[in-house]
Amino acid sequence: MSQISAPIRFQVTSPPFRWDEAGGIRIGSSRVTLDSLLAAYHNGSTPEEIAIQYSVLSVEDIYSAIAYYLNHRQEIDNYLEQRNQQAQQHRQQLTQKHNLADLRRRLLTRQAQKESR
Repeated sequence: MSQISAPIRFQVTSPPFRWDEAGGIRIGSSRVTLDSLLAAYHNGSTPEEIAIQYSVLSVEDIYSAIAYYLNHRQEIDNYLEQRNQQAQQHRQQLTQKHNLADLRRRLLTRQAQKESR
């Protein structure tokens, strides 16, 4: 008579994500954003290469984040697009607030004057 063994038990974990104060997703307790991790992944980096680039992340957390992305691609792509739009708006506001176009022109003029001396 064969003996039936007890089922193997293991812990199911969720991706190592947390929301930061600015509404971004960070990996684990690090300051590395999901945006940065996925940019490296989309640029062809392997999880092991990403772990070298972001030494504060474990390879396990990187694989978990990528797996979550692959299983929830539409939601994460929407999140990434929203973050990109927010960043563009923020850059425009800073440019207008600090008149960065005029600053650039003044710096280029000053540099040209120094070079002509």
